[in-house]
Amino acid sequence: MSWIGKISRVGRIVEPAHDAPEPTVAPPTGVTGSLQLRHVDCGSCNGCELEITGAFSAVYDAERFGVRVVASPRHADGLIATGVVTRNMHQPLLNTLKAVPEPRVVIAVGDCAIDGGGFTEGYGVVGSVADVIPVDVTVPGCPPTPQQIIDALRTVTGR
Repeated sequence: MSWIGKISRVGRIVEPAHDAPEPTVAPPTGVTGSLQLRHVDCGSCNGCELEITGAFSAVYDAERFGVRVVASPRHADGLIATGVVTRNMHQPLLNTLKAVPEPRVVIAVGDCAIDGGGFTEGYGVVGSVADVIPVDVTVPGCPPTPQQIIDALRTVTGR
């Protein structure tokens, strides 16, 4: 049995999609059903990055809901930020936000990005992402599951 034959017999295996959640924010103007996001790690422990990677893996397949992560902020419709904003990442976060064309959406993933988590009082911490830039959508959890991340993304795309 060849591996191509097995793939054609088994078919696509992904987690089943839940019903579309209610929209939490209007998608940026011109974004209908798809969303290109630029990810910025502002100083996280990489737990949220692992879950974001899981959300875009073959198992959860966030791209089937019209969401992609892009390499350049100039190609993005929004920003997905994780972790507390450290002093070293404060200016790069602001530069990345400035490079994303308006109108844009900002998504804070994880407790640290929302309220600083356990790192709020750290000497190298400026604050949470919400303290530094305006946030439209939050995904609570430490770290949030891939399904929670996808649900939040679907509230923006409407798919």
